[in-house]
Amino acid sequence: MLHERSLLRASLFALGFSAVVTQLTFMRELLGVFAGNELVFGVILGNWLLLTGLGSFGGRSAARLKQPLRFLAAAQVPLALLPVLLLTALRAGRHLFFVRGATVEMTETILSSFLLLMPYCVLSGYLLTLACTRMAEADDPSGVGRGYLWDCLGSVAGGVAFTLVLIPLADPFARLYAPAFLLLLLSLAWARRLRASPEAGVAKASGVAQAPSPVPAQPGAAAPHGAAHYLLLGCAATAAVGLAILVLAVDLDEWTTRREFAPQAVVFHGDSPYGRLVVTESAGQYTFFQNGVPFLSTGDLLAVEEAAHYALCQRREAKRVLLLSGGVSGTAKEVLKWGVADVDYVELDPLVLAAGRRFFPESLDDPRIHVHAADGRAFVKRAEPGYDAILVNVPSPTTSQLNRYYTREFFAEAKRALAPGGVLAVSLGRYENYVPPELARLFSVLDRTLKTSFARVLLIPGGRTYFLASDGEVTLEMAERLEERHVETLAFNKYYLRETLRPGRMENLESALDPRAPVNADFNPVLYYFHLLYWGLQFGTRFGLLAGGLCLLTVVFLWRIRAVPFAIFSAGFSASGLEVVLFLGFQVLHGSLYYQLGLLTAAFMVGLALGSWLMVRRAARGGRRGLAWVMDALALFALLVPAALLGLSRAEAPWATALSAYVAFPLLLLVLAALVGLAFPLAARADFEGLAATAARLYWADFGGACLGALLVSAYLIPVAGVSAVCLLTAALNLLAAAVVWFSRQKAP
Repeated sequence: MLHERSLLRASLFALGFSAVVTQLTFMRELLGVFAGNELVFGVILGNWLLLTGLGSFGGRSAARLKQPLRFLAAAQVPLALLPVLLLTALRAGRHLFFVRGATVEMTETILSSFLLLMPYCVLSGYLLTLACTRMAEADDPSGVGRGYLWDCLGSVAGGVAFTLVLIPLADPFARLYAPAFLLLLLSLAWARRLRASPEAGVAKASGVAQAPSPVPAQPGAAAPHGAAHYLLLGCAATAAVGLAILVLAVDLDEWTTRREFAPQAVVFHGDSPYGRLVVTESAGQYTFFQNGVPFLSTGDLLAVEEAAHYALCQRREAKRVLLLSGGVSGTAKEVLKWGVADVDYVELDPLVLAAGRRFFPESLDDPRIHVHAADGRAFVKRAEPGYDAILVNVPSPTTSQLNRYYTREFFAEAKRALAPGGVLAVSLGRYENYVPPELARLFSVLDRTLKTSFARVLLIPGGRTYFLASDGEVTLEMAERLEERHVETLAFNKYYLRETLRPGRMENLESALDPRAPVNADFNPVLYYFHLLYWGLQFGTRFGLLAGGLCLLTVVFLWRIRAVPFAIFSAGFSASGLEVVLFLGFQVLHGSLYYQLGLLTAAFMVGLALGSWLMVRRAARGGRRGLAWVMDALALFALLVPAALLGLSRAEAPWATALSAYVAFPLLLLVLAALVGLAFPLAARADFEGLAATAARLYWADFGGACLGALLVSAYLIPVAGVSAVCLLTAALNLLAAAVVWFSRQKAP
């Protein structure tokens, strides 16, 4: 039978494993529900960390539990089942709370994600503190660090399993079954252990071991509270058997998907590393939803024709064309009307291509169309020069992932891939007869950014506002060229063009441009931020007030916090903030995170576990001084990150690019996480006031810092200030924490 300490290690491991798998699963689902961008991502992640921190802080009461191990064993049953129940409710009940087809506004996003995540996160955080304190002896603060280590090891396993096994092989519900069965099996093991050896003599969380019973137990006699143990065993067994029957008898993914998209008929759905794809059919019209957002639909003939013909009217003799996204809707076939010899069509998600071939087989059946399942930005960077036109048919820069196709660096790469005088077409926003200031700012930034690479930029106020950029001729005489080449179109015709290109509309659009607008760059994505502000106008959201409120809460939090928890707060902020910076850097330099996400996630988790393991072994020699040195090291690391990204961006040779992707970025994440992992055991030694109180206080500071780091860095600081400023701010925060710890008057251990 397993020893109590072995079961505690297993429980901490399972808590870490479950938290990572559940968090990643719900992150993907909630981003679809709330039409996610980085702000929504930051809100969801921030709520997750905040709620888990609150649960951890509430774990202070663990010292007052009369039977903490029985509570730990029993609580693992609802913790196992909650994610499955919550995901079912999220999908099946979404339209009971939100208007069907409408974008969920920011206040609703914050409140609804907070309420949905609360049961799991609070309970998980509470059990984390409880199990962590039980790992330690009554007077040994290093036990807090050992608990943190086993939680980190579980997170390592969860991150690697999710990326390399669960995403490719399992649907969202099946991903949640893995941690659920693990927790239920542990609950069964605990029930057997507590039945054989009640915890009367092992409760040490309060710092005082309870005396054993003076009456020796008789062989075969029932242990005290036997009925409670049988009840726990029965509940855990019933839950495990019930879940197994549910897995075998019901396809929850199929059932909830059909409920979510009713009354439309779901004709296809699946998951890939890039998200969840659902195809619906209604009255003969097919609509593709990626992560809950419609991005392609049959019947939108004008959008297909505009995407192809605005650019090709400029280059009537085009032979080579590059199309980035949208080809399955018919755009690739539309390009061929100009007598093009070759069309390279690039689509990121292979699942989109598979669904497109299934429902629109005629859209890609021409031998002149060459389909590539790849990241468009990476494809352009590697492409042989000579394209007569590049059609950027991606959505607006609502996320930093999409912003990569609207930056100074991308336009320079596209120009290199074009033939002399070739044309680049990109679209942004919709314009009718009035350009509001927020939309004018978007147009101005994109116009100014395009002009860093191209001599001429022509704006066309069509269904979307198109920007045609070239060093050669660009003209408005498109109707004449359509007739000259006998290109047959339906919606995109001379009557439509005559109305679209009216002089008044064109002059109004040109006059709205500001030549002093900032330039959008990979590591300073101002266009993404301005688009975020424009998006918020739908709901009257004031992001300045939101950012100001977060800053005020941060100041209040830090004003009341003590020196050592302040250092852990800074470490948590650094961990999430700099991780966002490094992931953004990898995405910019190497395209999608698909193949390397498992490696990068594993590197970060391994670094966290390695740092905590090293310091657990040496924690008796550490304390306040060691913690100050770790904060100094984090500050130095933050200062070196911009230089590292700049150096990696200059890698041109194939071997250097591979070294950057597979060695440099994983190593940077490992070092960052190792430094953060060093801090927690040192802090437990430097600020020890009892196991439960210390663990609760430090976990709360860690999760609070990580929450604010995730929200502020991803949604506000990077778009507004850029990567370098974020790294400088992070370095300053860590230097301040080091100084506060060093000069505080707390008694050193």
